[in-house]
Amino acid sequence: MLDRAQVLHVARLARLQLDEDDVERMARELSHVLDHIEKIQELDLEGVPPTSHVIDVVNALRHDEPEPSLPAEVALAAAPEPLEGGFGVPSPGAQA
Repeated sequence: MLDRAQVLHVARLARLQLDEDDVERMARELSHVLDHIEKIQELDLEGVPPTSHVIDVVNALRHDEPEPSLPAEVALAAAPEPLEGGFGVPSPGAQA
């Protein structure tokens, strides 16, 4: 099982603040993850190609073809404050 120092190191790398209960829980959970990885490493994967999906994904993405866009006046019709042919947004720090 991972010790306290290892868990705190991982937490620091992930920029997480853990209280004492979290440190114990994460030690158990991370240890379980590492146990599963050890089991996977025992498998004979010789000749098995790397995959990104467990099933073949065909035509998952369409070709990026230009299409006509929404006319500006239609897009801006529901805008609360259209400005100069675009959407008006408050300046950073402006009061709502």
